[in-house]
Amino acid sequence: MPCLNVSTNVNLEGVDTSAILAEASKAVANIIGKPEAYVMVVVKGSVPMAFGGTQEPAAYGELVSIGGLNPDVNKKLSAGIASILESKLSIPKSRFYLKFHDSKASSHYFLFTQALGGRSNHHQVLISVLFFVRLILHKNMLNVCMLCIKNRSCK
Repeated sequence: MPCLNVSTNVNLEGVDTSAILAEASKAVANIIGKPEAYVMVVVKGSVPMAFGGTQEPAAYGELVSIGGLNPDVNKKLSAGIASILESKLSIPKSRFYLKFHDSKASSHYFLFTQALGGRSNHHQVLISVLFFVRLILHKNMLNVCMLCIKNRSCK
């Protein structure tokens, strides 16, 4: 499940974010070679950000994928996402930074198993998703869910 998380200092009010999300999702799926049904894209605007000593339009992104990443793919992803941001948000390609995380599925499974103990399948799926996208969620969201499961208040 590739997940692209992009933050920008550009105000997204009045911007057709659905076009950005759709183009980025398709680009990630095509370049990595995974089904688009498994791609997640998050775009956050109006994030205070300085790049190169100025606050001109800029963006920072992180892409997490379980496999599928290598130097050639990363180069293509950087170029593809930068082109989308330049055309849709007028962010120059030189003011975009993308960080890659090639994650191993076995590492995530170990975390899920240790954290879940004997929980039911629907809890395992929920927590699996939360652990995977932990990079894009606020820390307290995960803590609330873990507290919910610990106290068995989720049904």
